[in-house]
Amino acid sequence: MRLPRLRTRIVVPVTLALLGAALFSTAVLAQGEEMSVNMVNANGNEIGEVRMSETRFGTVDVEARVRGLEPGFHGFHVHAVGECEAPDFMSAMGHVGETEGEDHAEHTGDMSSLLVKRNGTATLRVTTDRFDLDDLRDDDGSAVMVHEGADNFANIPERYEPDGPDEDTLETGDSGGRAACGEIEAG
Repeated sequence: MRLPRLRTRIVVPVTLALLGAALFSTAVLAQGEEMSVNMVNANGNEIGEVRMSETRFGTVDVEARVRGLEPGFHGFHVHAVGECEAPDFMSAMGHVGETEGEDHAEHTGDMSSLLVKRNGTATLRVTTDRFDLDDLRDDDGSAVMVHEGADNFANIPERYEPDGPDEDTLETGDSGGRAACGEIEAG
């Protein structure tokens, strides 16, 4: 069956344009190296996964999917050592890039807070330029951490605390204990 001329003149260019757009978007979104981190709770049960991938723009896309956590906001960071010894995960030490005297919000390992829904699940997608995957695979690895409480990023307005945030807030963002951890092995 032969298509009318007008339909052919429209269908073919539109099809080619869509194909070209699909190929272009694939090239733009092409990513480099990737990693997947299994998250465990204090009982050692797997509760989800965090995927990280480097983009061609020099950033890292982070996607977290977790379950079995208490509803509400939780601090979400990368810690300096790739060890997740339960039940408190203190073996992971402090945040990646944490140096003495540096405010919490300036830590390389800080990321956006994780919002857990009433059903105990959370999904977070964030893009960061604070680290690359090689930074996380240093000599002792790193650990992705979900904290028990919300992270205030050491942002305490003067009207609440005239002398500024205390030492605890400056170091930790008041996000509390550690609820889940995932090891990133040394490279």
